[in-house]
Amino acid sequence: MTLAGHHAGDGTGSGQCPGGPRIAAVIPALDEALSIARVVEGLRGQALLASGEIIVVDNGSADGTGEIACAAGARVVREERRGYGYACLAGVLAARDSEVVVLLDGDAADDPGDLPRVLEPLLGGEADLVVGSRTLGSRARGSMTWQQIFGNKLAAFLMRALYGVRVSDVGPFRAIRREDLLALEMREMTYGWPSEMIVKAARAGYRYREVPVRYHRRLGVSKVGDTLVGSLKVGRRIISTVLRYSRWKPRKTAKVSR
Repeated sequence: MTLAGHHAGDGTGSGQCPGGPRIAAVIPALDEALSIARVVEGLRGQALLASGEIIVVDNGSADGTGEIACAAGARVVREERRGYGYACLAGVLAARDSEVVVLLDGDAADDPGDLPRVLEPLLGGEADLVVGSRTLGSRARGSMTWQQIFGNKLAAFLMRALYGVRVSDVGPFRAIRREDLLALEMREMTYGWPSEMIVKAARAGYRYREVPVRYHRRLGVSKVGDTLVGSLKVGRRIISTVLRYSRWKPRKTAKVSR
């Protein structure tokens, strides 16, 4: 993992919102040259990140994603091991000076304007893991394929049935305290990462909250969602992840926010 770029914000370098915890937005990205600047600039316009940090994790892009992100004002982390989970974890580890981590995708499907809504329950002490729900919010026509919608609904159903968590959507836009996330000892280094976070958080007793968010059609071509075979592979990974951790328990030494 290598680092480049600079901190976004007002030049103080503190990465802290006045009167609140330090916040870092982590964006995993693979060949997102068409969209990454829009995502970074959208986040830079958010007051909650005015003195925070935006970290783009370039997961081996060949289209200049990292350079564009850096020019837009992000700190760029290079993670050569391919995998959504690898990229997310690299960003979380890089955000060592931040107390709260926000995760969202780099394809411009997630709306940076929803950042305050996603952070509110966490910063207000009402939740330990907040996930933006496209089901409760709005989803643009064509933003998800039918197989993605079906797989998402199935995963949410299994989480409710096995873990008792009221999940409506396994969305990518989420917020959690960095220490709490590291205590979950994440292991799914591909597309099972978002599901693993929810089910392990449930097993650890974290307070879960969903908020409605907007979801747009992504810019560029999806790495997996635009093909049936790719979607099926991702779906299988997500479902197996939901089932795998039904008996997982956090280490006794792990800090659980309560």
